[in-house]
Amino acid sequence: MNDFSKPARRQRFPWITLILGMIVFAVLIALGTWQVERLHWKEGLLAEIEARTHAGPATLTETEKIWADQKDVDYRPVTVTGRLSNDRERHYFATYDGYSGFYIYTPLLLDDGRAVFVNRGFVPYDKKNSVTRPEGQVEGQVTISGLARNPLAAKPSSIVPNNDLVTNIYYWKDLPTMAGQSGIEEDKLVPFFIDADKTPNPGGLPVGGVTIIDLPNSHLQYAVTWYGLAATLVAIMGVSLWRRYKLPPSRDLEIGQSGPSDLTSR
Repeated sequence: MNDFSKPARRQRFPWITLILGMIVFAVLIALGTWQVERLHWKEGLLAEIEARTHAGPATLTETEKIWADQKDVDYRPVTVTGRLSNDRERHYFATYDGYSGFYIYTPLLLDDGRAVFVNRGFVPYDKKNSVTRPEGQVEGQVTISGLARNPLAAKPSSIVPNNDLVTNIYYWKDLPTMAGQSGIEEDKLVPFFIDADKTPNPGGLPVGGVTIIDLPNSHLQYAVTWYGLAATLVAIMGVSLWRRYKLPPSRDLEIGQSGPSDLTSR
């Protein structure tokens, strides 16, 4: 009997491929859902920052109470009065408006004997030494308004250079070290920073108001990407299975094309 008289062997169902596809699909859906959750979190954070920055300025005492309760005072407006200890300023390497230079962190001595570090703003690289900007070395009592900023618990990344204490150049804001280098005891230190606002300083330097609030929010785009990949995977697997079981086997096609006369002539 000719082999062509036998029915075409039915292909086995690709269970392994289907299971692997389902696992990948589940991972893609999980990633998309995670990005949706991150989106809600980021939107809440941005709304919180927006509300904080537009609130009325609090006193330092009020801000310290919030810190004691929440350990978070980032971007809260605050006003503080004291005397700048200009001879103990610390220099944080930064760029501003396309120029490299330094943010000037100066201890502000309070009436109660404590100190809070104030980021007075930006100076160009060649103005690092305070003798090059004497007008900005304000003496006497001053009142500074700005935004409270949380301290860092550790160096943010291994790629960030270590602070150069010899040359007084900081690459990350290590508040305890800043205080130690300035001779400020731990119990005399306010545990957060203050970024001064744009109020001009005498002589124009430092340039205040350098706080950057730029939190990227691309989570919706990421979620759409992951969900889109999941949908594409389903489509590919569906088409593959449809073609596997709906199209006639190649042997059947060959029989249909050859015709009865061709079969009898063999």
